[in-house]
Amino acid sequence: MPKFRKKPVVIEAFRLAFDNVPDWFMDKVTTNECVIYPQYAEIKTLEGTMRADAGDFIIKGVKGEIYPCKPDIFAATYEPAD
Repeated sequence: MPKFRKKPVVIEAFRLAFDNVPDWFMDKVTTNECVIYPQYAEIKTLEGTMRADAGDFIIKGVKGEIYPCKPDIFAATYEPAD
């Protein structure tokens, strides 16, 4: 079976309820693609509406797509880029 390695990609991300909310996320709130509640957010994706809880990372992908990621998965997948 062939094996593949994920290409190195630089993404933007923030932790919901921990970090300042970036403009790119607020733009999605303005267009109702994301809805913010006191302890979570709902994010409309191609796979359906996903929930991000406080402390989850919100990622802006390489094509501008936005999706949530649990902190343990984020830590296993990403490292800081300078």
